[in-house]
Amino acid sequence: MGDTTIKKVQSKYSPKGENCQKYLASGIRVAMRLWEDEQPDKPKPETSRDYEVVGYVVKGRAELHSEGQLILLEAGDSWVVPRGASHFYKILEPFTAVEATSPPFHVHGRDKM
Repeated sequence: MGDTTIKKVQSKYSPKGENCQKYLASGIRVAMRLWEDEQPDKPKPETSRDYEVVGYVVKGRAELHSEGQLILLEAGDSWVVPRGASHFYKILEPFTAVEATSPPFHVHGRDKM
C-alpha cells in the first residue's frame, strides 16, 4: 500500500501564482487552484495547457472561449477544458472559481510526494 497520509491546506496560507491564483491541495494525480475575485479586464491571453482542467464557478460570470466555442460561465456552472485545447477567459464580473488539474499543476515542489 502506498502513502495514506491525509493532507489539509488552509487557503489563507496557500502560495499564490503569478496570476494571483491560490494553490490548494495537491496530490499525485490531481491538484486544485482557487481564482478569487478575478476582476473584469481585457481577456486573458490565449493558451493551451499540458493538463486537463475541470472547474466550478462559485460566483460571478465569465466567458470561456475554446477552439471556436463560446461558453458563458455563471455561479453553479462547471466546465472542462481538455488537455491541449486552445482557450482563454474573459471575466465579465468579479469571478471566483475552483479548478482541478490532471495531471497536477504543481508549485514550490509540491509534486515531491
